[in-house]
Amino acid sequence: MATEVRVKKGEAIDRALRRLKKKLDKEGTLKDLRNRRHYEKPSEVKRKKRNKRR
Repeated sequence: MATEVRVKKGEAIDRALRRLKKKLDKEGTLKDLRNRRHYEKPSEVKRKKRNKRR
């Protein structure tokens, strides 16, 4: 599922990029990518979840 932002006529690229970044943050796409950069063993994932709850 690709995230898509269409540039409106006369819209600056900076604004379109900002909208894209907001959309990615809302979906959690970037956060998910950062978490998957390195493999984590299932036990490490469980430990992180457990510590996060505290």
